[in-house]
Parts: sequence; structure tokens; C-alpha cells
Amino acid sequence: MAGVLIGFAIIGAVIAVGYLVGRLGILGPHAEFVLGRFAFFVLSPALLFTVLAEADARQLFSALLPVSAVAALSCMLVFVLVARFVWRRAVPETTIGALASGYANANNIGLPIAAYVLGDPAFAAPIILLQLVILTPIALTILDVSTSGTLSVGRVLSQPIRNPLIIGSALGLLLSVTGVELPEAVMEPFHLIGAAAVPTVLLLFGMSLHGRRILEPGSGRRDIVLAVGLKIVAMPTIAWIVGAFVLGLTGLPLFAVVVLAALPTAQNVFNYAVRFERAVPVARDAVLITTVLSVPALIVIAALLAPR
Repeated sequence: MAGVLIGFAIIGAVIAVGYLVGRLGILGPHAEFVLGRFAFFVLSPALLFTVLAEADARQLFSALLPVSAVAALSCMLVFVLVARFVWRRAVPETTIGALASGYANANNIGLPIAAYVLGDPAFAAPIILLQLVILTPIALTILDVSTSGTLSVGRVLSQPIRNPLIIGSALGLLLSVTGVELPEAVMEPFHLIGAAAVPTVLLLFGMSLHGRRILEPGSGRRDIVLAVGLKIVAMPTIAWIVGAFVLGLTGLPLFAVVVLAALPTAQNVFNYAVRFERAVPVARDAVLITTVLSVPALIVIAALLAPR
């Protein structure tokens, strides 16, 4: 588990730097807004394009994909039912909470853990595909429509061509499926720009922690607790049940899918919350708490399921 602990230590260090930057006010009062939009519209699309373009199409559509899909969608559905129909949350807040419940950090943490713990970073590819090509377009469309106050067929249908994250993901998937390899001179600018996405989002997350307390009054405590429980406990449990007893996975594939399901909530959820200015405390606290709790969760999973 040394790889897991090292990966989390590196991420924690970058977040700490972001907190220090926010505390000292180095970037000014509007830094979070500017960096959030920069990451959403420029950096993240470039990263998603390169990740999917260079992924093995066969690995993308392996048996891990349906297990990850069932686990993620089940947790999201539970949150939606409780938040929307019991707590009467608005659609944007419900959407952000649902993402916090089932959208795993498959890039920033998943890829290093897949490499260090599972022995192959390609294990993270199916869940990356699920999130970037299916969950992200749906969630961003809902957030866009519900926060703009405009609901029309044209606005919904035009969402894919107006959202840079969806465009980058779709183009990357197209290259992966078709097997087309662009020249290195064409791909390198995307690599350079995309490489800044992860540290920028982590720094932005650290900056957002300054002057705020975890689970502070008015932050949506019930939503946060529900999302954290679903993400850290329910999602890996569902992945284990579906993988082992429905699809018959054993050994390394079963271990891999449960490990990936136990990853913390992705910083992208916080990025989306900042972009649309809704449920930011819920996203921020869910990301932080699940990141801390996922370490013991992964250790327990490794002790129970790691191939001997």
C-alpha cells in the first residue's frame, strides 16, 4: 500500500500549497473564479482529450465498465431520491450531490493507484470512459439548463457542441476507437496544457478551504454525510456484489473494480460546482472527507481482496 500512501501524500501537499496561497491572498480576491473557469474551459478539456485518445479501446470496454456503471449509478440514484423527494433540494444541488456520491477521482488518484497498486494504469480507463463520455455530458447538461432558467430542445441538443469538456472527451474517444494516432507535434500542445489541469484544480481546491470549516452550519451537512457514505461504503460494496456474484469476477479484476469504486469523489465535481456556483460547500467537503476516508477504505479492501 506504499503507492497508495505516496499518491495521497503528493495530492495533499499540492492542496496544502493551494491553501497557503489562498490564506496569503497571493492571487487576489477573484482568483478562485478565474482559475475555476480556466480549468473548466481550457485545461481539463485538453487533459481529457489526451487521456482518452491514448487509451486502449479494448480496455475501455472491458467487464469492469458495467460493474463501475451499476455501482456509480446506484449511488447517484439513491442520493437523487433522498435529496429531491425527501429533502426537496433544487435540481442543481441535487445534481452536484449525486456526482459527489458516485463520481470517482479516476484521473488524479485512480491512475496512480492503478499503476502502483494494480500494476496497470489501464485498469482506470473504463471508469474514466463512463464518467467523461456518459456521466459528465448528462450532468453538465442538467446543470446548464437548470441554472440558466432556459429549457428548450435546442439548448439541450447543443450542449455537446457548447461544452469543452464534452468536446475534448468525444474527440479523444473517437481517436481511441478508430485507432487513429495524431502526429506527436499535434498532440504535444494538448499534453502541455492538459498537464496543468490536475495541479490547478488541486491548488484551487486548497484555496477554497481557507476561511471555511468542514461541515459548517449552512453547508448542507445532511447532503455531505449522505454523499460520503454512498461514495466510500456503498459504492465499493455494490461493485463487489455485482462483480463477484453477477459477472463472476475473481482475482485481480474483482480487486481492481472494487478499489476503483472506493476512490474519493473527484475534484471535477468541485470544479463543476464552482463553474455553476451551486452547492460548492457540498462538493468541497465531500471531496475532502472522501479523500481522507478512502485511505483506510483502500487498505481494508486490499487486505480482503488483493490476490495473494
